[in-house]
Amino acid sequence: MTAVSDVVVEEPIKESIRITDSTLRDGSHAMAHRFSEEQVRAVVHALDLSGVEVIEVTHGDGLGGSSFNYGFSLVDDIKLVAAAVDEAKRARIAVLMLPGLGTVRDLKQAHEAGASVARIATHCTEADVSRQHFKAARELGMETVGFLMLSHRATPSKLAEQARIMVDAGAECVYVVDSAGAMVLGDAQERVQSVINEISRDAQVGFHGHQNLSMGVANSVLAYQAGARQVDGALLALGAGAGNSPTEVLAATFERLGVPTGVDVQAALAAAEEIVKPMVPRIPHMDRSSIVQGYAGVYSSFLLHAERAGVRYGVPAHEILQRVGELGYVGGQEDMIIDIALQLAQERDMGDLAAAGVR
Repeated sequence: MTAVSDVVVEEPIKESIRITDSTLRDGSHAMAHRFSEEQVRAVVHALDLSGVEVIEVTHGDGLGGSSFNYGFSLVDDIKLVAAAVDEAKRARIAVLMLPGLGTVRDLKQAHEAGASVARIATHCTEADVSRQHFKAARELGMETVGFLMLSHRATPSKLAEQARIMVDAGAECVYVVDSAGAMVLGDAQERVQSVINEISRDAQVGFHGHQNLSMGVANSVLAYQAGARQVDGALLALGAGAGNSPTEVLAATFERLGVPTGVDVQAALAAAEEIVKPMVPRIPHMDRSSIVQGYAGVYSSFLLHAERAGVRYGVPAHEILQRVGELGYVGGQEDMIIDIALQLAQERDMGDLAAAGVR
């Protein structure tokens, strides 16, 4: 009788995914843009040691975002970029810019300070406004990444069309960006797949998730399974709204799935707990207002603006955000939040008078 030996079938090695950490950019929203140079250095040092390849550093709304409308930075962006570059030994420093807010001049200054990755962000249907900025970034020798914000607002086919515009303009990767944390599983997967079908022969695809409906990490995994090879995270989920997909959770999750990230999970956990947590005035979490953001599809950075307006005019922040969603506001319309708060306050007062029988 011949013994039959066990046959061991080895699983194919999975393709790696690159995690870009946005603690010092998207996290700027949660910090009301008050990062100090010392804090930036501490976070970059910890991320660099953990093996994160790309670290994004700017005002939450990107280069040129420090303003009355969006909130003033404690320290000039270029100084923070220079500090980050000086601190990083292996990681590359990225900057974000929104055409019309940041300028090519801002991009050149960031490059001179040492930034080597340019992430150009537009509304999901306005990719055409990014052409000159991609051209400038490529001429500077920077890696170029496109950001299609509020991607839930566009159909998968429309998003693919916009991604093609960015790639033709010079983008080497285009992100499906769930700025509102509004995508639920298949919503993200379909959009990522559609973009991959359009541009994968010419550029990579990435995914940027938020936790407003607690789907950031799950959507990032689905994006990878669909073919995305870059994802964003932030330590301790520090970011706008209920926060970004946590970098440390992404690293742990992909390691469990056998997907190489190059990030040391224990080092990332330590960076979140020991470096970021002590400096954060309020850890982003899923509360009524941030959940409404995801439910109503509201740009995550509107949260603190709505909370401040709510306190000032005596109306709930979640009601402001619900109305913002109904009106379809996009990034750059933060000033309209005041109008909504005033309108809700007036409606409340009229309701009180009606209830009292006053005509």
